[in-house]
Amino acid sequence: MRYLIDNFAEIMAITRTHLVLALVPLLLGLVIAIPFGAVIRGRGLARKITTTASSLAYTIPSLALFVIIPPLVGISAIDPLNVIIALTVYSTALLLIAVPTALDTVPVGVVDAADAIGFGRLRRTPTVDMPLALPVFVSTLRVVVVTNIAMVSVGALIGVGGLGKLFTQGYQRDYPDQIVAGIIVTLALALIFDRLVFLLGRIATPWTRADARRQRTPRAAAG
Repeated sequence: MRYLIDNFAEIMAITRTHLVLALVPLLLGLVIAIPFGAVIRGRGLARKITTTASSLAYTIPSLALFVIIPPLVGISAIDPLNVIIALTVYSTALLLIAVPTALDTVPVGVVDAADAIGFGRLRRTPTVDMPLALPVFVSTLRVVVVTNIAMVSVGALIGVGGLGKLFTQGYQRDYPDQIVAGIIVTLALALIFDRLVFLLGRIATPWTRADARRQRTPRAAAG
């Protein structure tokens, strides 16, 4: 803890870099996965192929991606873009599985009603389907956020900034306090952003709270 207090300003600067490397891939994954996942939802073969490919992509070790990506896109191995691309692959892989799964939970009656009043798929998906699918989708989004925050630290092994620098430098200097500081800040970030995504999901789906209150009211009256 002493190291964390004495080097607070430096650690905060590293933390900002860490968050950029973790959250940019999440945003890119959302931009890719939501429209693509909505398109493959009703296409059995395309969905199976995408699910299989996404599952395989997620099993690739991060260090292997850090080695493969630079020559493919023409960047240096220590370029922060290397980590951003790798984590975008992981984020997109998880979200491509999550989007159609979440959309499957939208009641058929709601979909039919939207179609009946003239909503095409392009209009219905963002305005009807995705909002109703949010409670299920947010659970996977929380996993992606926490995973990205944890995996950025691996980038320190190839020289990319982030809280992982505290681990590698602490190990090289045989300085456990530096390692502990990195663990504390990483865990704090993961917990904060997990709760933040959860709260944003709650705010975006007020009807779920209303349903919960209605379910409690009859039980309270019966008691």
